[in-house]
Amino acid sequence: MFSLLFNALVGIAQILNEGQSIRKNQEKMKKKRPTILVTGGNGQVGMELQKLATLSTEFDFIFVDIDELDITDAVAVNSFFKKNPIDYCINCAAYTAVDMAESETNLAWKVNTIGPENLSVACAAHKSLMLHISTDYVYHTQQTKPYIETDFTNPQGTYARTKLNGDEAVLKNHPGGALVLRTSWVYSSFGNNFVKTMLRLGAEKEELSIIYDQIGTPTYARDLAQVLLDIIQKTEDQVVDKKYFTGVYHFSNEGVTSWYDFAVAIFDFKKMPIKVNPIETKDYPTPAKRPPYSLLNKAKIKNNYGINIAHWQHSLRECLELL
Repeated sequence: MFSLLFNALVGIAQILNEGQSIRKNQEKMKKKRPTILVTGGNGQVGMELQKLATLSTEFDFIFVDIDELDITDAVAVNSFFKKNPIDYCINCAAYTAVDMAESETNLAWKVNTIGPENLSVACAAHKSLMLHISTDYVYHTQQTKPYIETDFTNPQGTYARTKLNGDEAVLKNHPGGALVLRTSWVYSSFGNNFVKTMLRLGAEKEELSIIYDQIGTPTYARDLAQVLLDIIQKTEDQVVDKKYFTGVYHFSNEGVTSWYDFAVAIFDFKKMPIKVNPIETKDYPTPAKRPPYSLLNKAKIKNNYGINIAHWQHSLRECLELL
């Protein structure tokens, strides 16, 4: 008799547990998926995010570029946020023509400083979390060890200064709700970048001269886009405490190289018999100065978000398979 009663109680408990599980799953299905706004949606990182978005079942995405939303227009930005509930904003928009910025100072300032400022104000007002992509160019010193996020900044040129001003505006306007991610030497199968330029020149010439005394690390935009989504996913799932979603972080692929070695690797992977000559920065003068050394220490993003980072040669090979 006792055994029958015990079995009956166990059966009832199982039914109740199953009912609770069903209700939890139903509630989860009813829960609105977070919406991610991506500005600069037609750029290298924006296009990679578009590809990743097709595989996502966790988020809804809104991709905009200047035709859909001019981030330099504060009224337009605020109006957009009022009409579209945004949970996260990834700002990929930037003026990245480093040399042209020296003659288009006002445009660079509007896109790199005013744009992020407008977005951060709107994000703060509408309680949206913001990820803002920045650059290694803000570090331009004689340092010869990888930069950490608290190292001294010394931007040289319009591009670098406007980007740093944008970083500072974002962090000031949305404390505790904005993350600035500084990266370096970005390339992808989309847009204009060093990899595609080398492939184009390699098809036209038999010999090239490339700078060897600027040291850094290439970043595959696909890897950068994935990290942005990983940060959001881990924040949304509460795997990582929201308190870490603030301040400056670094991300690039692993490893160290020069532009010369980067070019040699590109031609080796593509089996293009191009002779590459190493030259010094002084032999190739440009309107804007480049950082001589811009390796980024990535310990913070690895420790706080558990990010695994591929070596630059591995990621380069993946990209070149698409080109």
